Amino acid sequence: MSELSKYVRVSDAVREALEGGRPVVALESTIISHGMPYPKNVETALRVEEMVRRNGALPATTALLDGQIVVGLTEEEIERVGQAGLSSTKTSRRDIPIVLAEKKIGSTTVTGTMLAAHLAGISVLATGGIGGVHRRGETTMDISADLEELSQTSVMVVCSGAKSVLDIGRTLEYLETKGVPVIGFQTDRMPAFYTRDSGFSLAARLDEPADIARAFEIKRSLGLSGGMMVANPIPVENEMDAEAIENTIQEALREVEDQGVVGKDITPFLLDRIHSITGGKSLESNIALVLNNARVAALIAVELSKESE
Repeated sequence: MSELSKYVRVSDAVREALEGGRPVVALESTIISHGMPYPKNVETALRVEEMVRRNGALPATTALLDGQIVVGLTEEEIERVGQAGLSSTKTSRRDIPIVLAEKKIGSTTVTGTMLAAHLAGISVLATGGIGGVHRRGETTMDISADLEELSQTSVMVVCSGAKSVLDIGRTLEYLETKGVPVIGFQTDRMPAFYTRDSGFSLAARLDEPADIARAFEIKRSLGLSGGMMVANPIPVENEMDAEAIENTIQEALREVEDQGVVGKDITPFLLDRIHSITGGKSLESNIALVLNNARVAALIAVELSKESE
């Protein structure tokens, strides 16, 4: 057994699809464990997988289980992660060796999922929103590892922009500095998770999945390092009121400061508080945008498989 196969288990279905050149979309598991309560989390994860299948690709949800990075969870394994909930370890690049060594349940962040996808040979990942530079990040230096992973790992991430609780302007500046292409899918504006327009313009817009797949294939062919971000706005009918959500975020941020929440606990805390303050409306928007991102990611993965023929 190679050292890699010792710690990475790719499901038979995913391995066969990749060997046959068929489209696969990686899916993170933090949204299952830390994004919403059980059993809504498991129900949503299975709906996201079905959305990927319906649009022509195979889903590969990832997590750390029993000392291995698992790429392509079974329904039973998704249930296990969902039931573990907040007791599972939110796993980024730095956490992977420790979680594997201790054989804990680890739910993969965007960073962890990008790394798992890359190890398995998957090129497209769907998520809700990426992490980024936190508000007041210029003084706290609180910057998500997602941005660094995008700068070095050749995986395309389809998302609804950066989470609304972040400093989106500085997040875009960071990505530009690192040479990460940020492409608006059918939009000229950077989305802000719950809303379609963060107020920031994007340097690139492509309206067809085939064009995005071609751009990514060209990037890889030229040997340009790093990934690509596809900014896909939340559907119009699921968008929240921008002023109302910003007021909610400000209230939640005050609670973060009052309660001394720090590090990787900040984003889950904020999303939970926003869910409570909005009476659950934010959760429904969250689910809608993840499903939409899974749809677009599958369409791009299908086109990318054609480009690679």
